[in-house]
Amino acid sequence: MHNMGNILLSGIVAFIITFFIIPIVIKISRIKKLYDIPDERKIHSTPIPSLGGIGIFIGFILSLLLFADGSLSPIALESYVAGFVVIFFVGIKDDILSISPIKKLGGQILVSVILMFKSNLLITNMHGFLGIHEIHQSVSYFLTLVTIVVTMNAYNLIDGVDGLAGTISIVTCSALGFFFLTSNDLLYSLMAFSFSGSLVAFLIYNFSHSNKIFMGDTGSMLSGTLNVILVIHFISTPINSTMLTVSAAPAVGFGVLMLPLLDTLRVFAIRMFKGKSPFSPDRNHLHHLLLDRGMSHVQITMSLATLAIVGIVMSYFAQPMGTTVLIVLQLCLFFTGVYILHFLRKRKQVVAELVTDNIEEDEDSSENKPIIKSIFSFGKDKEITENSKIADR
Repeated sequence: MHNMGNILLSGIVAFIITFFIIPIVIKISRIKKLYDIPDERKIHSTPIPSLGGIGIFIGFILSLLLFADGSLSPIALESYVAGFVVIFFVGIKDDILSISPIKKLGGQILVSVILMFKSNLLITNMHGFLGIHEIHQSVSYFLTLVTIVVTMNAYNLIDGVDGLAGTISIVTCSALGFFFLTSNDLLYSLMAFSFSGSLVAFLIYNFSHSNKIFMGDTGSMLSGTLNVILVIHFISTPINSTMLTVSAAPAVGFGVLMLPLLDTLRVFAIRMFKGKSPFSPDRNHLHHLLLDRGMSHVQITMSLATLAIVGIVMSYFAQPMGTTVLIVLQLCLFFTGVYILHFLRKRKQVVAELVTDNIEEDEDSSENKPIIKSIFSFGKDKEITENSKIADR
């Protein structure tokens, strides 16, 4: 109970710190004009401060360092904090100066190397997925690197509407934090709930109209970094809990990250299939498909967060199916949902085009119709009309 109290208190402290830091960040952003400027591919129409990740980072790190003691794996904690600091500065530079995708990718790879070699964060066992259990060390490093980089970008790329990246991250962090708490894995539970507390404070401003702020790449990449740490640790470490039994860890972990991860991989595949860079902008993300259905930012965020919760719960209770079957089921459900959204969007576009064509045809036909100048004459000039009036008299 004492440990649980400390972990919950860490979330409260992270919330308070972030809540009071973000107004300062907003004020400085306005003074220095550090805005996210709208353009043809942005959804917002007015300049908005985009350094909310600073407040999230400060609240999270201070709370984590305040409540983590020597018994919570200090070596792992030090390397994790180092990784958080690196991705924080990469994000800050991108939010202020807009660095190239290659440089951003270099920063993400550096963080991956720190996590793999300093904290020994590695995927070493597939737990029977496709019949694979222990994997070779070289494969382990490659798979872990790809997982870390893709997850960072996944949380970065879903940050397209108000509250989405933050809310999804709260859902995933809280789910994993609860797993770790029930198995007495305190460092990871502490990280999960501290970060969730910071995100809750950020969302208050993110949804605000007068003091609105975005988390920027700083916040979204930090979300991806923390979540991938939690998921890889979840997959690699047995969950010794009297409350929760985990027999298909890769499938459950995949279920936690399913929405942002599969959405990013799907969009990357579409872009590369078209011969474009995987980092080139488009309107193929889930939130774009829902925006095209006429949903608001809040509706999209709540809908996708609900789907994320349903996916996590389903993944946990479907574990008796086995890791391979469960992951195949997750893939089928996700892509079936995406197909339906694409179908509805195309149908809506066809209907809109038909309506536009009908309106144009009506306008053209109305222009060609004779003008009624009296109840007895059609298309006659003024002189003839006047003569008709005299004759009638």
